[in-house]
Amino acid sequence: MKLFIFTAAALLICTGFAFSAKQCEDCGNTSVPYPLSTGPTCGDQSYKIRCDAGTLLFDTVNNTYAITSVNPSTQRLVIKPATLISNATCVASDIIHQGIQLNSSLPFNVTSSNTILYFNCTDNLLLSPLNCTSTSLCHVYANDSSGTVAQCKDARLCCTFRTGGSSTSYMIRVRESGCSAYTSFVNLDPNLPVDKWPQPGLEIQWESPREPII
Repeated sequence: MKLFIFTAAALLICTGFAFSAKQCEDCGNTSVPYPLSTGPTCGDQSYKIRCDAGTLLFDTVNNTYAITSVNPSTQRLVIKPATLISNATCVASDIIHQGIQLNSSLPFNVTSSNTILYFNCTDNLLLSPLNCTSTSLCHVYANDSSGTVAQCKDARLCCTFRTGGSSTSYMIRVRESGCSAYTSFVNLDPNLPVDKWPQPGLEIQWESPREPII
């Protein structure tokens, strides 16, 4: 009898979990795979993103970025980095937020597939492990007319690095005392000409949700 009661209770718990694990509806033309959640009745509430007028949005600690793609098989999504404030200045529009900052208590982190190009940097960056040489990829991009940061061509120092490691797991920082502009590319092949590069993007991965404890 006790075994029957335990089994029945376990089935109820599993049924409840299955109901709460409902996948969210598509956002525009983009599928929203579980555990990502666009509302209180679907997905896992630890994996919140937003759907606004058919566009998926990713909220950071103090800003919001458009999601350009979602890959459920690799548990990764790509967000669009901030553009420059204007065509006349080499300053990122999210410098007021110090760039992209993820909440480290949530199950999202920056992957190691991103190549970050920093622009308008101070000499402080010369003491960093970043590639700030005259042959750095940031120069190639800034000097190409098809790039989106042409106004950074004559700015101060620029640097390039590949994400990975604790210092970039949850943030891509921009600030006046460091670098005031940036862009990012996912799985960039540096041997390709700039006009063959992918659209700017920053890849973020999500952890697998925990299994229910029965």
